Amino acid sequence: MTKKFASVVLRDAKRIVVKVGSSLVTNEGRGLDEAAIGEWCRQIALLVQGKREVIMVSSGAVAEGMKRLGWATRPHLIHELQAAAAVGQMGLAQMYETKLRENGLGSAQVLLTHADLADRERYLNARSTLLTLLKLGVLPVINENDTVVNDEIKFGDNDTLGALVANLVEADALVILTDQKGLFTADPRKEASATFVHEAKAGDPALEAMAGGAGSSLGRGGMITKILAAKRAAGSGASTVIAWGREPDALVRLVQGESIGTLLVAQTQKTQARKQWIADHLQLRGSVTVDGGAVVKLRDEGKSLLPIGMTAVAGDFSRGDVIAIRAADGTEMARGLANYAAIEARLICRKSSTEFEKLLGYAAEPEMVHRDNLVLSR
Repeated sequence: MTKKFASVVLRDAKRIVVKVGSSLVTNEGRGLDEAAIGEWCRQIALLVQGKREVIMVSSGAVAEGMKRLGWATRPHLIHELQAAAAVGQMGLAQMYETKLRENGLGSAQVLLTHADLADRERYLNARSTLLTLLKLGVLPVINENDTVVNDEIKFGDNDTLGALVANLVEADALVILTDQKGLFTADPRKEASATFVHEAKAGDPALEAMAGGAGSSLGRGGMITKILAAKRAAGSGASTVIAWGREPDALVRLVQGESIGTLLVAQTQKTQARKQWIADHLQLRGSVTVDGGAVVKLRDEGKSLLPIGMTAVAGDFSRGDVIAIRAADGTEMARGLANYAAIEARLICRKSSTEFEKLLGYAAEPEMVHRDNLVLSR
């Protein structure tokens, strides 16, 4: 891939997830690195000023908790890890709040577990919260909820969490800031012949063979988790950059099109990946029938499906399920992700969004199916 193509990948990214690791955040365990965190926050503020949406995924709670508790080595017992996370999370959140505020940005702490993203309802709730924060101009700072995780639900590393968040919010790019320059063909600390990988395809099996084990005693990841995270992020169309976290103005230079670190390019476009998944969905839990006006809006004008255009609801589907959208004669004209469960859809059928709160007790999305989550039938 040419440098020009690489510049387009990052330069055109509008929604970016930035992940930083424990060794960077805590200066190799010596305590929260105020200068480094301040520098990332300054760069993120510049990205936001440039009309980009940024979500931060930050490690460091356990490492900071270890320092505060006087522990020299990472504990193995889960309750000790949870205790360290609880202690360290206080300082981590406070540091980001302070540094983001200094750069004119509001912040929000979001703690997630694997269970939050495995459950469809909680997945959608987390997505809605993050997108609302972005709309409000507030920067979400995400970490794994280490105070409650156990071996069954923990992500295992924040590289994976970063990729899952990129999938969750349909980010254009995932930037993993680490203590390495990027990916080498072998561990450069062990093999002098190792060469740097500037660009490659995310998901290429050869990349996994290049990556070694965990590179830090503080974190749980390593280059292999970053390679796998890039592969996961690519599933929803997000390309990944692995770069040295202390590279001057790395984030700013990346979005300006400069080639920094290792770029792992997603082979599927973001919208194409999501809509292909919807189109290929075999099990539909229900459907809605729409009037002629809605058919025109959907088919000819590319609009979202509003409940006021629905005439009937069939099946027992939940929020987030793929449903069919049928014309009056029963023909499937489209399918998409439902913003409301069947029981709710029946209540708001033929109703305007101004009536939702009275009928449901709350008001969520104005659309039954948003156009970004809708695929017309062939």
